[in-house]
Formats: sequence, C-alpha cells, structure tokens
Amino acid sequence: MTQEELFKVLVAHCKEYGYIFPSSEIYDGLAAVYDYGQLGVELKNNIKQYWWQAMTRLNENIVGIDAAIFMHPKTWVASGHVAAFNDPLIDNKDSKKRYRADVLIEDYLSKIEDKINKEVEKGRKKFGESFDEQKFRETNPNVLREKAHYEQVHNRYVAAEQANDLAEYKQIILDCGIVCPLSGTKNWTDVRQFNLMFSTQFGSTGDDTSTVYLRPETAQGIFVDYINVQKTGRMKIPFGIAQIGKAFRNEVVARQFIFRMREFEQMEMEFFVRPGTEMEWFRNWKENRMKWHVNLGMGEENYRFHDHEKLAHYANAATDIEFRFPFGFKELEGIHSRTDFDLGNHQKLSGKKLQYFDPETNDSYVPYCVETSIGVDRMFLAVLSNSYKVETLENGETRTLLSLPAPLAPVKAAVLPLVKKDGLPEFAQKVMNELKYDFNCQYDEKDSIGKRYRRQDAIGTPFCITIDHESLNDNCVTVRERDTMAQTRVPVAELRALIDSKVNLTNLLRNL
Repeated sequence: MTQEELFKVLVAHCKEYGYIFPSSEIYDGLAAVYDYGQLGVELKNNIKQYWWQAMTRLNENIVGIDAAIFMHPKTWVASGHVAAFNDPLIDNKDSKKRYRADVLIEDYLSKIEDKINKEVEKGRKKFGESFDEQKFRETNPNVLREKAHYEQVHNRYVAAEQANDLAEYKQIILDCGIVCPLSGTKNWTDVRQFNLMFSTQFGSTGDDTSTVYLRPETAQGIFVDYINVQKTGRMKIPFGIAQIGKAFRNEVVARQFIFRMREFEQMEMEFFVRPGTEMEWFRNWKENRMKWHVNLGMGEENYRFHDHEKLAHYANAATDIEFRFPFGFKELEGIHSRTDFDLGNHQKLSGKKLQYFDPETNDSYVPYCVETSIGVDRMFLAVLSNSYKVETLENGETRTLLSLPAPLAPVKAAVLPLVKKDGLPEFAQKVMNELKYDFNCQYDEKDSIGKRYRRQDAIGTPFCITIDHESLNDNCVTVRERDTMAQTRVPVAELRALIDSKVNLTNLLRNL
C-alpha cells in the first residue's frame, strides 16, 4: 500500500468508525471543515488533557486561560496580521484550481529528496552489509546531481521568501516544470497575496456595526491578557500562560484532510522571560516539547526539527517539530522566540503599560516571549495515522488495528458477554457498573466474540473483557490485550488496577 493509498484508507476508516465526519454532509459538505464523531471527540479531548496537564500541572509557573474568539480589531493591527497575514497564491488557467505557490515548490523539493533516498536504498540493497551510506551520498553521481539541483532550487526559494518576490515564485515554478496535479499543464497565472483572516460584522444595527475578525491564532488572547494574569496571579518572570482554543483561517488551498482546515484548534503556550535569556529558554522548550511527543511511544525516528531560514516578522528564532505523516514529514508543532514584538506593539497601540517590574534587577521592561504552538487536529492526525495497521494473522486472516497510545484511546475497555443468555449479560453489566466511573467503557453483546474483538481492534480499545459461563462460578473474566491479542484470566476485583496501570494519563505524565 502506497502512502497515498494509506491516507485514503485512513480517511474512510475515520468515517466508518465514528472518528471524523465531513461537516454538513447531508448538504454535500463544506470544503475543509470537519466534525469530530463520538470516538473522535474522546481522542481529541484526551490529547488536549495530555498537553494541558503537562503544561499547567507539571510546571508551577505556567497557568491557563480561555480567551474570547472575538477581539478588538486593533489587536490584529498590532500583531501584524492585518498587514502581513498572507499566502502567495497561483491559479492554473486550465483546471481553474488555485494553489499556494510556496507549497508547490516545497512539494517539488520533497520529490527531489525522495529521489535521493531511493538511490540510497538501491545502493543499500546492492552492497548489503558493506554499504556506507555517508560515503554513498558523497560520491554517487546520481545523488550528487539531485543534491545540486535541490540546493539550487532551495536557495532560489529561500531568497524569494525573504524578499517576498512573487514574480520569482512563479519563475521557479516555470523553470522547474511544475505542473497542475489536475490538468497536468504549466499554464499558470501570476502569483498574488491573499489575506487569510475571516471578517464579520459586530453590532446590532447597520449604523452601529464594525468589522471584526475571527481570530487566526489563539496567542494574541494571551498577550492582551498578560498583564491581568501577571498581576492577579502574582506571577514572577519567567512564567507561562497556556490556552487551548479554536482559530480560523480562510485557507484557499485547504487540503490533506484535517491537516489544513479553515476551522481548527490550537494548543499554545507563551512563556515570558527576561530579555537576553530568550535563546536559552528557546533551546529549553525545544527539548521539552520533543520529549513530550516522543513520550507517546510513536517512534523517535518519526520526529525531526526543522529550523526556519526565513523568520516571521515577530521572531528572532524559530523551529518546527515535524512528524512523518502518510504524505511525508510535515510541521506538527512550532517553537518560536517572539522577542517583545507582541507585547511591545500592544503597549504602543493601546497606550497601556505592559511592562514588568523585575525585583531581581530593580528594573522595568517589556518581557520577551518564547512560544510553543501545536495544532490539536494535526496532533490527532499524527496519532491516528501512526496507529493505523493492517495485520496478517497466523491463520491467514487480517485484522485492522489502531494501536493508539493507551492513555489516549477513546474507549479504554470493552465488556463483552460471551452469549446473550444464561445470566452472562447481567454479570457483564455489573462489571460495567464497576468500571464506568473510572474509565470510558463500551458494552457490546452483538455478533460473535471474534467479530466484537475485531470491532474493538479497529477503534483502538486497549482491553476486551469477556464474561463466560465460568465467570459465574469463579468471579473471573478473560482480559484480551489489543496489540498482542494475549488473553489472561483475571479476578473481577483486580480489573480496575490492571486497566489503570496501562491507561492512566498520570503514568504518561510521570515519564516527562
């Protein structure tokens, strides 16, 4: 199965099992807008809890807020979004489809990287154990040719980004022979900028209304509340403010399922520090956030840092944590040193003092800020795509499995009476009543036990608890573990402790 095929299967799996539905589907949907189903919302909430508790419970100097989506229009002037929150767009005249010019070039560069990696794999197969990958990359003519081409295109692309040279974007696309994925032609329009903010009217009457924006990020709510939190919480530098909330971007080229949407959710933390210490804290949070991701057990090799060559207008350092999605390594989380850009601009435009008096230096200053920002939806997609597996069993049958990290799994245990008679459903219901106050459990008595196991595998349930006739005599049940399919006889009195040892979020947090 190719990566593209895997992605299509994953999207279908999400709908079939109640993870994600197209929004307004009975009206043929709304492009790049999705609803989280009954299992999706549980997984999403578990991801948010893992982040929230890691931030606010494990760090005594980080607190949380929940700022409003609507903000005063001047907020977005101060933040630079009104003037600079744009994407470079290009249209294909034949297909009438619109694309982000930078994404077309980045995809082209990714294809060059794929060619290089394929050459390396061919070399590995040819030379076997004696293969020296570093030497191969430094001497193989095919690799060197592709590497030189990559660097030439990449350097032009970086220069165009830094200069905001829209004409050069188009010229790179033409020189590289990049075609429209639909029409297959190179009949491109000029590149132009498009502002990504949604606007709406605020007020009850026509004369009274004013234009406001749906927030394109949650960070500004933290910045405008910074002084309130600092004073009421008696916070001392360094300290952080965390927030989880919805943001909205008018993505013209929304794509790849929930990876890029118009309505999405962010988990952001702004960490306020003394000027001059920001790079130390930037490195600290890089390490901290990577540890948080790897702690889920989804494979350290599936993550990498990507340092920004072109910095945003507010930053003096920036890096992405990229994850290996089915469509390649893409940004999962951003870590940025935002300097005093945001607080400084809000102080200027509002006329309100946003300085911090530092008792250690006996000085007042506008703090610098280090930001960590992760998309809940992208994190959801990373967890789901990494967990999806199709396994061939010893008897030749296959099973579809979501090997979700157990603390994040929507359903922690399924309670299954072997048959729907002989008092087994009643016993099973008693087990449900024992567990439901501590864990999200499912009760299922429909179909054969084998089919029920397969259903629970497909939704990622870590444990299946089967009640059989012997259970009525020995007060024990059979516990089936999802990933190994191993079955163990366990007294009902020990069930809670067994499940808790694997699914309790606190155990995950203790490893950080």
